[in-house]
Amino acid sequence: MLLDLRGISTFADYFVICTAMNARHLQALAEELDNGMERQGVRMLRREGSADSGWVLLDFGDIIVHLFEAAAREHYGLERLWRTAAPVLRVQ
Repeated sequence: MLLDLRGISTFADYFVICTAMNARHLQALAEELDNGMERQGVRMLRREGSADSGWVLLDFGDIIVHLFEAAAREHYGLERLWRTAAPVLRVQ
């Protein structure tokens, strides 16, 4: 899911929220996103969390990527917390 935070957040313009199948998948997604963004000239500013915790956050400045295992995504409910953000894209 891609959420547009412009106008409601001062720290980012977009959230990307993804669900991984397991910890190994979560780690692979995080690594590929970091490598892919770097190839496009976008450096990651910060990484928080770990695949073992079920949640990894990748901060690219205006875009923050949240990678979750399903249980962690449901628990934290970012879509509910940021319900005023406009969904730009939803992929199932």
